[in-house]
Amino acid sequence: MRGGDTTGLRAYNERLVMHALLQAGMLSKAEVARETGLSGQAASVIVNRLLEDGLLVKLDKVRGQVGQPSTPIAPNPEGAYSLGVKIGRRSVEAILINLLGEEMGASRVRYDAPLPEPTISTAIAQAVGLLGHLSPAARSRVVGLGVAMPDEIHAWSAELGLAPGALDGWRDADIGGAFARETGLPVTRYNDAAAACAAEMIAGHAISSRSALYIYLGTFIGGGVVIDGRLYRGEQGNAGAIGSMPTGPTGPTGSNGRGEAPGQLIHAASIFLLERELAAGGIDPSAALSAALADGSGERADAIFDAWAETACAELSRAVVSALSVIDFQEVVVDGFLPPSWRDRFTQRLAAAVERFNRSGLKAAPVLAGSIGPMARVLGAAMLPLKARFSPDTDLLVRSGMARDLI
Repeated sequence: MRGGDTTGLRAYNERLVMHALLQAGMLSKAEVARETGLSGQAASVIVNRLLEDGLLVKLDKVRGQVGQPSTPIAPNPEGAYSLGVKIGRRSVEAILINLLGEEMGASRVRYDAPLPEPTISTAIAQAVGLLGHLSPAARSRVVGLGVAMPDEIHAWSAELGLAPGALDGWRDADIGGAFARETGLPVTRYNDAAAACAAEMIAGHAISSRSALYIYLGTFIGGGVVIDGRLYRGEQGNAGAIGSMPTGPTGPTGSNGRGEAPGQLIHAASIFLLERELAAGGIDPSAALSAALADGSGERADAIFDAWAETACAELSRAVVSALSVIDFQEVVVDGFLPPSWRDRFTQRLAAAVERFNRSGLKAAPVLAGSIGPMARVLGAAMLPLKARFSPDTDLLVRSGMARDLI
């Protein structure tokens, strides 16, 4: 992408300069001009304007080089902020980050079920609480609020052990309007697994190819799709809805020929099933998933995890191979809110399960562990508004040969 020098491109060129500096960390004005394709004069005018706006800062001059000392320009960490909220089936999380993506504050509240009214109230209280930590000047620099949540959170009452209709309030809930009224911020809603994929693309190092299938092991399994270096959402938002993939045999009229529809991957490879098994084994699921088990129960938890992972990977591997036969993904990335040791073991087990399939006609795609972990969904929700504000490209991109595209 190259810049232009006409007045009509002012906003675009400012984004171009911000993007170049966020990628590089710091540049001289001459280097900004080279990176963006702007003339030296245009680059200087834009940099000066962004310095006045507080989005950039001057660093100490670099001496000892040939020619005149240069003054590096860098993004001002306090130049902008963004807020992210994740509404999940087991918890609400919120995070405040600065322009560099650094965490300025975070909070998390767990619950047994995502009942609409108390969950929305809790999420808003978390967001307002984090904003309250900022000074009035800093508060005016918050560019937006991203909300990451499942697309059909109302549809899974039975899986969460709730009465039918317990989650119906989510159908008509005005999430964006509720947050906007209480915070005064522009609000954008994202699918939670897609937001996790975005976090890996922006701040992680596992997605380094131009095409990737991203799998997030949450309470319910979800995913994201990267095609041609871009996060692809699909015309109807279905891209990455890996939990909806069918499982099990099908007969002429349905599963086993009895007129029943096949199951879905969400019922075979989701964390809520592991939580049930841990609880049935007398182990606190929250402690196990946060790697905070007391002495003596770790081995039992490992055995339960291995049994769940064996079943989950058997079904998930079929979905992965099916996906590879439709789209030529270069890699498969697995993350989630498992402890790192469990995530890595799951990834290795999934890779082995994929290898056991007859993949004649398909090129191999490595199965890799993600690098963000449990914070991926809320971090992606916070980073995407910054990306939307300061990137010249409307799409989230993966840079060729690298895993990061800083905002």
